[in-house]
Amino acid sequence: MNKPLMYSGIHAVESLLRHRPEGVLELFVLDTRAKRGDARLETLIIAARDQGIAVQYSRRESLDKLAGPQNQGVVARARPRSAGDEQALAAHLDGLDHPPLLLILEGVTDPHNLGACLRSADAAGAHAVVVPRSRTAPLTPAARTTASGAAETVPVIAAANLARTLRWLTQRGLRIIGLAGEGGAAPWDEDLRSGCALVMGAEDSGLRRLTREHCDTLVALPMVGTVESLNVSVAAGIALFEVVRQRSADRASG
Repeated sequence: MNKPLMYSGIHAVESLLRHRPEGVLELFVLDTRAKRGDARLETLIIAARDQGIAVQYSRRESLDKLAGPQNQGVVARARPRSAGDEQALAAHLDGLDHPPLLLILEGVTDPHNLGACLRSADAAGAHAVVVPRSRTAPLTPAARTTASGAAETVPVIAAANLARTLRWLTQRGLRIIGLAGEGGAAPWDEDLRSGCALVMGAEDSGLRRLTREHCDTLVALPMVGTVESLNVSVAAGIALFEVVRQRSADRASG
């Protein structure tokens, strides 16, 4: 069984209590009973107690020791959510009644970047985030805190062989769109209304050659300033919401 971890922050803990309360073992909250309490913390305390979860009032120093100074006055001790596999992804896609949207991250090794990508994926309505089983950032508490609750709502799929997964997605009818510096068109020059998977690489090395070869097309974000590239989570957000824009316009015109 996975060892329990500490999750902190209002949004991350709220998402835990809403979507995976059975995994929460204990809640630690800043003790503000001697003065006017924080309404957000009180809401989390009520939600935890409704689920039968023990609540411990703690001093600021204790919370900082548990989960660092950015805890916003609340820390949950919970079992981590495991990443799914290709079978879980297949079952998820089979249950959709509209075109899939996937975000695939290759070589993203920073937990904060992973968390930010999950947050963007959730905001854009992506159906899953796919990562390689190796050479990728783990779903640490830092990643979950940065995700602001999205780590509990967006399925994360760990692919044993990313090239094989890309071939399988192509066979299912998804277009594989790689974002790479050598890409020709911009994302908004492509038709992204049908099922598609957006593939992002690491900022320093980009997409591997084998991954690029499995893409149907490569696109690039036009850089008109002095910087050469964007943070991977920023680039992912731009590309994901271009899909949202096209599909929203398509529904409006239909």
